[in-house]
Amino acid sequence: MDTATVHRVLLLPGSVLPAGPAYGALISALHARLGDAVQPVAKELEVYAGPTPPAGYSLETEVAGVVRAARELGWDTFHLVGYSGGGAASLAVAARHPELLLSLALLEPAWAGNWGWSAAHRALWEQYAELDGLPPEEFMARFVRLGVRPGVTAGLPVPGGEQPPWMALRPAGIRALLEAFSTYDLDRSALARFDRPVYFALGGLSNPDDYGEVADRLSGVFRRFRLEVFPDRHHFDPPHRVEPDRVAASLAALWDED
Repeated sequence: MDTATVHRVLLLPGSVLPAGPAYGALISALHARLGDAVQPVAKELEVYAGPTPPAGYSLETEVAGVVRAARELGWDTFHLVGYSGGGAASLAVAARHPELLLSLALLEPAWAGNWGWSAAHRALWEQYAELDGLPPEEFMARFVRLGVRPGVTAGLPVPGGEQPPWMALRPAGIRALLEAFSTYDLDRSALARFDRPVYFALGGLSNPDDYGEVADRLSGVFRRFRLEVFPDRHHFDPPHRVEPDRVAASLAALWDED
């Protein structure tokens, strides 16, 4: 088939599940919908490249990882999909290397720059800062509670019982990401110049002072921004895992935009 019709897609996961289980359902849904016309590749975050976060880790580390992965795949341009921490990294890629991206899909990015925060958003991030120093189990429990609406019961998307080995790396990785967000200068003006289509998936049960505000803020930055709300989903029960067919349809429509 004509390779020009193939949608080349890089997918960045969040800070909890590895890339494979994070995107397995969505990749299957994309292949079911588009067949050979899609080439999706789920890429691990660089923060988990080793047993501890890389020395000097920042969002530039993730940007470099995306550029390197695309080069290794032989891709000059591609579609970028990012969830949570991977969504924050995707925003950094869009600001630093817009020439690489055909579109940008944001699945509740964990952070979207240190400008334009409301008082409620700032208060929430003060609570995130208070997680530092907590023992791992308490850290993860409180981290989850901050991501959802008050009164919503949520847990980590991992089975009960003995935890997988990679789970032990998560508290340190999440701390490294939170620190990276606090020091990174995401260029708002560069995002405002980004002229490719942008899609944002938002869970109706996610914390509105976090992901709802991020969606609202970015809607005023990107030229071509489309929001889709999934009323029954939240950050730890996200649509790309629970409603993959619907997300696959939305992504296919995004990729067909001029």
